[in-house]
Amino acid sequence: MEQGNGTQILEFLLLGFSDEPEQQPLIFGLFLSMYLITVFGNLLIILAVSSDSHLRTPMYFFLSNLSLVDICFTSTTIPKMLVNIQTQSQVITYKGCITQIYFFILFGMLDDFLLTVMAYDRFVAICHPLHYTVIMNPRLCGLLLLVSWIMSALYSLLQSLMMLRLSFCTVLKIPHFFCELNQMIQLACSDTFLNNLVIYVAAVLLVGVPFAGILYSYSKIVSCIRGMSSAQGRFKAFSTCVSHLCIVFLFYCTSVGVYLSSAATQISHSGAVASVMYTVVTPMLNPFIYSLRNKDIKGALKRFCGMAARKGTTVLGLKNFLCLES
Repeated sequence: MEQGNGTQILEFLLLGFSDEPEQQPLIFGLFLSMYLITVFGNLLIILAVSSDSHLRTPMYFFLSNLSLVDICFTSTTIPKMLVNIQTQSQVITYKGCITQIYFFILFGMLDDFLLTVMAYDRFVAICHPLHYTVIMNPRLCGLLLLVSWIMSALYSLLQSLMMLRLSFCTVLKIPHFFCELNQMIQLACSDTFLNNLVIYVAAVLLVGVPFAGILYSYSKIVSCIRGMSSAQGRFKAFSTCVSHLCIVFLFYCTSVGVYLSSAATQISHSGAVASVMYTVVTPMLNPFIYSLRNKDIKGALKRFCGMAARKGTTVLGLKNFLCLES
């Protein structure tokens, strides 16, 4: 690794969670299990929604996209950490670090925007049920998804380009399991005023405004639910929002809590442990929250698993028949 003013940085060291060799197999097994659960759980949601004609609605269209983003979000960080543990190496290249920052911000912002869009979808469904299909038409849904991708891609590109202007001349050890933007900025030995300014402005515009939109949507939803005369109608309307509210709570509380604590304390391994909540645990819990709280998803999963089992039985029977014929 080359260091010093005017030299090119070739690599960083990701210190991860622990330097103790005997703890590495436990960490590897734990994160591999959580990663596989996240991938297969969200993949099941995607397959269930895409295979069931009853779920081809805006709500489940955005849910399947959220599941896809969660898979990509976790895949940005965990596989590299697992490879490092398996190879007993802490190295990540400079280009790899910048790439990781780009995709981490991209999918993190997409999570933020999709949760906001899903809140708007619930607002229209509950407060304007008669006009729901007209307002939330396929064109608008596609446009909202496209705008979310474009804004996320532009912001992640901006942050990546802002990182390229920084120089690093100290010991480049990152007490984290991935290249986290705030900690990378703290490691820089050049002026980071513009980088911090962009982060604060983005926090207000790209995180604060969507979160305010979610709060506004649910304030209207609560007003509409309170105005319903039927207790059964109120319960049914509220039950469609519970899963989304749980995910919003997990995503915002964990991510905001981590960044507030990291801003108040010095760089340490505790930041890496806290980051696990929103980088790994939240994407892993999303499919469970939606499948356990949603009868439509549970029904679609049962039909999908039944269809897969029937196809497997048919294929096995065909193989046995061909073997007997031969």
